[in-house]
Amino acid sequence: MGKWRTAGISAAAIVALAAPAFAAAPGQAASPTPAPAPAPVPTPRAPASPAATATAPAPAATPQVPVVAAPAPITETVMAWDQADAQALLQVIEGIDAEGLFPADYRPDDLRAAIAAGEGSALDEAASKSFAWLAEDLRDGRTPMTARVQWFAVDPDQDVNPTPALMAKALSTHDVPGVLASLDPTHPDYAALRQALADTPPAQKARRAAIRVNMDRWRWLQHDLGNLYLLTNVPEFQLRLTKNNEIIKTYKTVVGKPGRTATPQLAETVEAVVFNPTWTVPQSIVQGEGLGARLIGNPASAARQGYKVSRAANGTITVVQQPGPNNALGVMKIDMPNPHAIYLHDTPSKQYFNTPVRAYSHGCVRTERALELGMTLAIFGAGLDTNQVVANATSGKYTRVVMNRTLPIYITYFTMGTDISGQLSTFNDIYGRDAPVLASFNQPRQLKTTQRKSNEAIIKLDNPL
Repeated sequence: MGKWRTAGISAAAIVALAAPAFAAAPGQAASPTPAPAPAPVPTPRAPASPAATATAPAPAATPQVPVVAAPAPITETVMAWDQADAQALLQVIEGIDAEGLFPADYRPDDLRAAIAAGEGSALDEAASKSFAWLAEDLRDGRTPMTARVQWFAVDPDQDVNPTPALMAKALSTHDVPGVLASLDPTHPDYAALRQALADTPPAQKARRAAIRVNMDRWRWLQHDLGNLYLLTNVPEFQLRLTKNNEIIKTYKTVVGKPGRTATPQLAETVEAVVFNPTWTVPQSIVQGEGLGARLIGNPASAARQGYKVSRAANGTITVVQQPGPNNALGVMKIDMPNPHAIYLHDTPSKQYFNTPVRAYSHGCVRTERALELGMTLAIFGAGLDTNQVVANATSGKYTRVVMNRTLPIYITYFTMGTDISGQLSTFNDIYGRDAPVLASFNQPRQLKTTQRKSNEAIIKLDNPL
């Protein structure tokens, strides 16, 4: 316990701090609100014919990977519409600016003319197309994937609420506005941005555009983020532990430097908490910077510096930094398996948490008071008792604690939103990711495809230094 108290917080304090966050018993999964059962789908007719200033260094261009084959377009479904439902759809379209979207994208003139011509195939095609395009944008976002730089957070909403089922429900219940409104993100920030848009005069075009960008980013994420989750907003340099969309605890973060080591946007699941982690030094340092060659012939020096060094039969040198206060990962790491090798971790370089622009890492997210966070998750996410968690944390030995409840983690990028004090704020666009979204807003709406995330190169960012 002596070692634990030198960290500045007691085990009892951890329990008191975290208890409000976890009402469910350990092992109980925290799941998003179940989607209602879809309404019966009417027999479809034949498909219609195709028809801010940043203060951080300027970001380097992100390498693009050529697309071998274009993603398949979304198949459009045509259903039978009556004039009343079509008129209700037209009214929603005419007011959709309130949701940060653009009425002209959904062909109101074509729909209006079809309504005037009466019921039949022309109305069915016009209304089905307008509804589908609007539902897709409300559910998945208007921004095309090509403009979502380093966005790898796959949104499952189109699987949960496919467009044909939404259209069928709207027509069977004769509640087109209600079905479309149900697609709004449930996070309070979306409502706060919508209100800000309503309160911003049309003359303030730049502010209104910034609000639209960030409203759309909420639609890129899962509609309901879950009951209990971690969310970090990269430009804000903050991590939130959240339950029922209420912040339980916040932590400062240090994120990736602009350029190749910028932190990508992810939606993953916490698999485990690692106390006293080891760090396998990447070959870019072992070989590229000559660390392996210096240490392999001097085991005493390697041991003094906290490294274990080995050489494989093929000559490859492996360097593993052992647990300890100088470990690059500090005393805690959150495992969240992903192809980018991104994770949250502690750091011995805590002075960076006191700087206003905290973009210094090689992509991973360094977390303030990481031991507190890790112990909280181990107690209430893995069901360990306080004494066991304290023993694990203070043992100085590598210990991996596997979660037994679902805990999503979202690494997001919002340049406007509610800050940790509850005030609507703007954050510096440190990676220059607003510009592509704004440019896409000035272009005609693109037809949706099956693409679900950025097709940019996956850069494995496994260096916490």
